[in-house]
Amino acid sequence: MFDSYLHPRIKPLLERVAVALDKPSISPDGITLVGFAVGVLALPFLALQWYGAALVAIVLNRLFDGLDGALARRRGLTDAGGFLDISLDFLFYALVPFGFILADPMQNALAGGWLLFAFIGTGSSFLAFAAVAQKHQLDNPGYAHKSFYYLGGLTEGTETIALFVLSCLFPQWFVWFAWVFGALCWMTTFTRVWSGYETLRIVSCRSGEDSVH
Repeated sequence: MFDSYLHPRIKPLLERVAVALDKPSISPDGITLVGFAVGVLALPFLALQWYGAALVAIVLNRLFDGLDGALARRRGLTDAGGFLDISLDFLFYALVPFGFILADPMQNALAGGWLLFAFIGTGSSFLAFAAVAQKHQLDNPGYAHKSFYYLGGLTEGTETIALFVLSCLFPQWFVWFAWVFGALCWMTTFTRVWSGYETLRIVSCRSGEDSVH
């Protein structure tokens, strides 16, 4: 919901840092991999209930995620880099709830499972539409800096990171955070499926009309 508002404001800062990182020895894909490796540390940190350390790993992962895109835009976006970035992003998003489940299975397992279930809904609807949108070469002016069609919604990257940060700061509230955010994710999934279906149906109808003419 807030991604399209925050990205243009954060982008200039990331681009300035990317200028300093633009060296032959540093690649966007390398930053992606390092950022993911740092993010993976959140899993054992959460399992051990080292919530402060997990929070640092989460924030650093998101910082690297912004920097790899900024550097890629300087050098030219690639399909391979975009694929690597989004794949590792979704793995990172899944490992954080799993870390909270490991931290306290008795208390967090059900709510954490619900959150992971909801992430499957948002992720599958997001990626499925992006794949078909690419086939029809649909433009997405709200997220023109992305290497693929970025379908928005109520729960996007900004809201998800806010959830992770709040959960690390107040781990005793993770269960409530997970239930509420999971419900919001399903609202996002419903709106994405509906709007995506309608958009593609209209595009297909127009393509059929153009082929007739």
